[in-house]
Amino acid sequence: QVQVMESGGGSAQAGGSLRLSCATVPETQRYCTGWFRQVSGKEREGIAFIARNRRITYVDSVKGRFTISQDDASSPLFLQMNDLKPEDTAKYYCAADLTPRAADCGWARLDRHATWGQGTEVTVSS
Repeated sequence: QVQVMESGGGSAQAGGSLRLSCATVPETQRYCTGWFRQVSGKEREGIAFIARNRRITYVDSVKGRFTISQDDASSPLFLQMNDLKPEDTAKYYCAADLTPRAADCGWARLDRHATWGQGTEVTVSS
């Protein structure tokens, strides 16, 4: 069974940077991958998505600050987070759909079909 594993969380000061990584074990083609975050007691928020064809989308709150990237669809996925703000504090999850589908790569597809990681904590202090 394929597992999704995140790493790279931690603490940063406001204005600082962190980079999260996500990998599938064993290495597996991902057709749609995304980063989500959740604050305790609040709904999970999808923040960045990348399709196998490299089409990328971001939620407005992270545009211009966060960058999702991967060399190819089976290599590790990264989320470079710059200019961090205290409101970025959350548990961050990687989610990957390992099956090709016609649906667009985004929150709805991953919410329904993804394999999820355990999450990694990010804390940003002011």
